[in-house]
Amino acid sequence: MTYRTTVALLVSLLASSAQAQTTSASGPEQQVLRVCQDPNNLPMSDRQEHGYENKIAELFAKKLGWKLEHAWWPQRMGFIRNTLQAKIPDTDTYKCDVVTSVSPNFEMGLATKPYLTSTYAMAYVKGKGLDSIHVPEDVLKLDQTTRKKLRIGIFTGTPAADWLIKNDLSDLMVSYQLQTGDPDQYPGQIIENDLATGKLDIAIAWGPIVGYFAKRTNGVPIEVVPFQFRNDGIQYGFGIAMGVRHGQRQLRDQLNALIDSSQPEIRAILEEYSVPIVSTPPATKS
Repeated sequence: MTYRTTVALLVSLLASSAQAQTTSASGPEQQVLRVCQDPNNLPMSDRQEHGYENKIAELFAKKLGWKLEHAWWPQRMGFIRNTLQAKIPDTDTYKCDVVTSVSPNFEMGLATKPYLTSTYAMAYVKGKGLDSIHVPEDVLKLDQTTRKKLRIGIFTGTPAADWLIKNDLSDLMVSYQLQTGDPDQYPGQIIENDLATGKLDIAIAWGPIVGYFAKRTNGVPIEVVPFQFRNDGIQYGFGIAMGVRHGQRQLRDQLNALIDSSQPEIRAILEEYSVPIVSTPPATKS
């Protein structure tokens, strides 16, 4: 083999290697973090990227040195099918690779470890005769005349409804649908609209929703009372994880490593959004 032939072969091999590295680096799981998120679901996420899930995804992409992209879809029936499991038309590329809010027991893919653990919370307007409520059970201590007039807003099928029924308060229940089918509606309206304007006396909802919207009611002072873990047969606290497709163990492990190494930053983001944080590991959020 001549010197010229040897050099030509070496250049060819180097070029092939460089091309392979470029192709690998441009893969959807190595250079782009594609997240599946709801476009209108604050405080978790929105299209303007104002939610805490948006901020955590941005943090992870920055730490990885990857570009961040989104697939937007209302997080209700069909969400996973239309995002994590859906491909961009006429391509083999999935619309997104990471769902930023799933149960740790996520069955439609692989779940990370929980990156937050929160709980349901009660809220009421201060100065309206309910200021003695410091824990949920204080509602039961109100005098009968005050208690029987209460209008307590809850979402059907949630621990809030279970708590009212268990404590013989179902007659006070004002029920809301968690998933209405209208993408312009969002759960926080129970706080910023109905509680703040006096249509409700008390609202009980998922803690991150209560904590966030209690601070955004145009000066109406709202007290937030989280449900701490208790042994009454009702689960109030839940862990929230991220989800990837089955088989994407490497990506799942990368996310787990980021969750571990980013605890101070994640907690700071959640505190900024007034998310009630609890430390006892619960089961799952369905």
